[in-house]
Amino acid sequence: MSNNGDVLARLEEVIKDRLNDAQHSKSYVASLAAKGTDAILKKIGEEATETVMAAKDADSEKIIYEVADLCFHTMIMLAHYDVSVEQVLEELDRRMGVSGLAEKAAR
Repeated sequence: MSNNGDVLARLEEVIKDRLNDAQHSKSYVASLAAKGTDAILKKIGEEATETVMAAKDADSEKIIYEVADLCFHTMIMLAHYDVSVEQVLEELDRRMGVSGLAEKAAR
């Protein structure tokens, strides 16, 4: 098994590379990004729906596969908007120890 601690950082670098480097114009990431923001967001919606369907089927293997797809496409969106995974992790860390109900009420 790979070092899971840095898999998100490594994947983020690959995604950024594909988005910013013309030599990767045949990559999936580059081709999705070339279709524009709506295509990226539509793909996230599709993957979210597939994740819910896998969960409704209570199929652990499908859940893992679909959540991985959802995370991957969400990371493409983050890179598209120049938001880092680290920023998301920092927000999750900020919320640690805060009641979900209290956090929601504070919005």
